[in-house]
Amino acid sequence: MIDTLLSALGTLLSFQHLFYMLIGVSVGLLVGVIPGLGGIAGLSLLIPFLYGMNEISALAMLIGLVAVIPTSDTFASVLMGIPGSSASQATVLDGFPLARKGQAARALSAAFISSMAGGIFGAIILTGFVVIARPLILSFGSAELFMLALFGLSMVAVLAGRSLAKGLAACCIGLVIGAIGGAPATGEFRMIFGFDYLYDGIPLVIVGLGFFAVPEIADLLRRNSAIASGNALGSGWFQGLRDWWANVWLSMRCSGFGCIIGAIPGLGGSVVDWIAYGHAVQTVKKDPHFGQGDIRGVIAPESSNNAMQGGALLPTMLFGIPGSGSMAVFLGGMVLLGIQPGPSMVGTDLDITYSVIWSLALANVMGAGICLALAIPISKLTQVPFQRLAPFMIVLICFAAFQATRSLADLVALLALGVLGVLMKRFGWPRPALLIGYVLAPQAETYLYQALQFNGWDFVFRPGVIVIALMTLASIWFGLRNRVDEHGHVVPNADDAPDVPTFKAHLPQIGFAAAMAVLLVVALTDSLKHGFLAQVFPLSVSLVGLTMLVILIPQLARGKTGHHSHFDAELTGEHVGQEGVGNLWGGLVWIAGLVALTALIGFYAAMLVFFPIFLTVRAKAGPVMTGLMTAGVAGAILLLAWALALNFPSGVLQDAVDLPWPFR
Repeated sequence: MIDTLLSALGTLLSFQHLFYMLIGVSVGLLVGVIPGLGGIAGLSLLIPFLYGMNEISALAMLIGLVAVIPTSDTFASVLMGIPGSSASQATVLDGFPLARKGQAARALSAAFISSMAGGIFGAIILTGFVVIARPLILSFGSAELFMLALFGLSMVAVLAGRSLAKGLAACCIGLVIGAIGGAPATGEFRMIFGFDYLYDGIPLVIVGLGFFAVPEIADLLRRNSAIASGNALGSGWFQGLRDWWANVWLSMRCSGFGCIIGAIPGLGGSVVDWIAYGHAVQTVKKDPHFGQGDIRGVIAPESSNNAMQGGALLPTMLFGIPGSGSMAVFLGGMVLLGIQPGPSMVGTDLDITYSVIWSLALANVMGAGICLALAIPISKLTQVPFQRLAPFMIVLICFAAFQATRSLADLVALLALGVLGVLMKRFGWPRPALLIGYVLAPQAETYLYQALQFNGWDFVFRPGVIVIALMTLASIWFGLRNRVDEHGHVVPNADDAPDVPTFKAHLPQIGFAAAMAVLLVVALTDSLKHGFLAQVFPLSVSLVGLTMLVILIPQLARGKTGHHSHFDAELTGEHVGQEGVGNLWGGLVWIAGLVALTALIGFYAAMLVFFPIFLTVRAKAGPVMTGLMTAGVAGAILLLAWALALNFPSGVLQDAVDLPWPFR
């Protein structure tokens, strides 16, 4: 085993693999700097580029991104007072006050060193667990793997948000989306509705970008201002290192919390930083100033959220259960590469497992070093008005989405799921719960079919199944007591949702819930057309989802003011009443415009039209700036497509005329 560990390190240290890791780290750095995007959107951007890549290089690239986002999202938390992702919310409490005091450099350096230490600690824990758990994992069969899939789904109880009914309904919708296409047991095609595009199901990259990247871009674009207000970095880079060393045991304890919580599927970054922050508040006795600029309030959460990545990789690789929303996308990337998560990762594919572990440790060192080196220029990027960054992100997302199946339907599906994602975010429906359901749907159905085929219903009496069933019940009990809302905060027992106490104000929510009920009824009706083995999964999921909506809709209509289900960001969000806040749908209209232009004249030509129009009309940029930015993105996309041998979507008019690449 030591030989395998050292061999994996030797393979990873080649120039090619380090280069791809650097690409992943660089993309993760860019994604992490922009508030709200996070690892799900970043990984979804990289997945289309995995086709044909070497397994180790591709995993190094993905791990590079996963490792650096909890590091780079610190920029937004410290410099802007805006959580860069759900895993950096607690950092805001003391990081931003330190920046306002002129000690941003101290806060950033302490955060980066803590992140690096936590990431390395997570890699060490992952190494030890692989050695200890190998015999146990190799004894797992289809029955145990099915129960583990149910265990992963049980974690949706934690991610269910303020309203348990919304959370479970969202998970059921994700399971239904994941069931589109061929049934594992019979090969019957479900929920196709005459569209050839749906025969293989909706690709993971489309689901990830549609539900996470599009809503966040739409939300940021409506604010006509720079991302940051431009606080000075100040001095104190070495002071931050000394602060970390003075609190090294706090950092290690919080790293341990991160590993443990990360290994619980579905919990992950939503609460790990708050648990670490709470631990720091409870244990620090010497001159505490938490909430006012205490450096220990930065060290604790930053240590835990990077260590969490190592913990989250445990159930993802070894059991095929995503340990977080980001790990759900990472799991899909492994499948695309032909790597089957599960017992083989500690057997025939042990070298791949150790390559991931080494990648995690090296990427954390690389990411922390780059963040320290680029802190000053990156801090200036946050002062750029977001409407000037948005067209780059819109073009990149559409280009990445198209690579899923190389069909224009990819862009249409992206737009449709983006609309659904925007509405889910508005009404407080937990999108991570939907993604967990989508990713686990094929595994749950496949393992259930195999367990029944090999063991019949007697599989429920296997010792491993019973143990995991008890763990599942315990996780449901824990999850119901510790649910996390749409902002990552633990939901209190009392009803306290921000609410407008009129029935008319709740009509949009009721309408959306009714639309989701129609979606589930369509899935239920379609399932009845198939044989028993093909219908049982979507039928059961649809019935559970409809039951949740039967509970939810009366709560929305008649619930008392402040009921957990009554959340509408358009009525009670932080942006309400602020000047200069645009329409909710403005960003989606621009994305729809690029998709429509692509359908007409092809992607590259559409981009050359879209960019100057957006910059002139929306960003109010001058002609010189517009020309330079358009030329820059045109060259960058062209270089990317040429280097990776990627195609551009073609349009109706473009197909009618024989044009040279890249206009074909």
